[in-house]
Amino acid sequence: MVEVYKSTVIDAPADRVWGVIRDFNGLPGWHPAIAESRIEQSHPADKVGCVRNFSLHDGGRIREQLLALSDFDFTCVYSILESPMGVDNYVATLRVIPITDGNRSFLEWSAEFDCPEPRESELIDLVGNGVFQRGFNALKERLGGR
Repeated sequence: MVEVYKSTVIDAPADRVWGVIRDFNGLPGWHPAIAESRIEQSHPADKVGCVRNFSLHDGGRIREQLLALSDFDFTCVYSILESPMGVDNYVATLRVIPITDGNRSFLEWSAEFDCPEPRESELIDLVGNGVFQRGFNALKERLGGR
């Protein structure tokens, strides 16, 4: 099993950051790789079990299922059901932790998945930098950060 972990600090309060990333269907509003998204079967975007179906600007399509969402812990857990990446058993967690010194936020984004061994390095880079870090950078631009 491959593990990917990225973290960052954003100069914005945790509840403000969470307000942006909490919407399971809101990726196109803050992540630059996402072109459009919809929740299948018209379920609410915060209903555990709902499936988001989104397209990337490069034409790829991904389906992900919301496994857990906690407004108390500012945590979202989801799995990939279908993607062009060629990963299996993909489960990711995105979490916001309040930093009381300066009213900032610490964000963690991690994933575990299975993939063919020859592609491990490529997929670690794609997920860690192309998805997680790119998303962090966009959140910093939108909400504040260095």
